[in-house]
Amino acid sequence: MTHQPRLSECLRAMRQRHGLKLQEVSERTGLALSTLSKVENDLMSLTYDKILQICTGLDVPVTELLNFEPAKGAERTRRSVVSGANTLQLATRNYDYSYLCTDLINKRMVPIIARIHARTLEEFGQMVRHVGEEFAYVIDGEIEIHTDHYAPTRLGAGDGVYIDSTMGHGYVSVGAGEATILCICSAPESGLEQVLIDQA
Repeated sequence: MTHQPRLSECLRAMRQRHGLKLQEVSERTGLALSTLSKVENDLMSLTYDKILQICTGLDVPVTELLNFEPAKGAERTRRSVVSGANTLQLATRNYDYSYLCTDLINKRMVPIIARIHARTLEEFGQMVRHVGEEFAYVIDGEIEIHTDHYAPTRLGAGDGVYIDSTMGHGYVSVGAGEATILCICSAPESGLEQVLIDQA
C-alpha cells in the first residue's frame, strides 16, 4: 500500500532540501514560528491559503511542497557539544530552563536542565502536556511529580521517572531548597524543542 505523506512530512522535507530553519521559513512566509512547528509535529494542519502563503514566501511551486522527497543524508552525521554558546536560558514562573544543544536542529530528543521554583501543585498551576515522552532525573534536591493518572511521587537526587508527556504533568520542589532536574523530552518527529519553548 502506497504511503500518503502528511503535510508535516512534506513541509519538513521541503525545508531540509532548501537548508532552511523553521525560523527562516517563518520570516520569509509571515507564518508564526509556533504554527509552523505545530504543523511539522502533526499537531495542526493548514488551509490551502496558508499553503500558498508558504510557497509564495519561499518561491517554490505548490507541487514541490506537496511532493515528499526527504533530503538525502540530511541527518546522518549529528553532534552537539554543550556550551554556553548553544544553551538557551529561559526563566518562567515555575522553572528556570537551560535548553541544551540548541545549535542542533530537527532534534527528536530535547535535553533540558530545569531549576524548579514551585513548591506545591496549587502554586504550579495547570499541569502541562505535550506530544512525546520524557525522562526526568533529579540532579539535586527533592521533587514531587504530579500527573493526571498517578498519585504524586517523591524523588530524590539520583532518582528518575519516565512518563508519557501527553498526560498532564508537573514537577514541584519539596526539599529544603529548590531542586534541579535533567529532563530529556522526545517525540517521533522533529520540532519538539520549539513547541516546548512556546508552551513555557
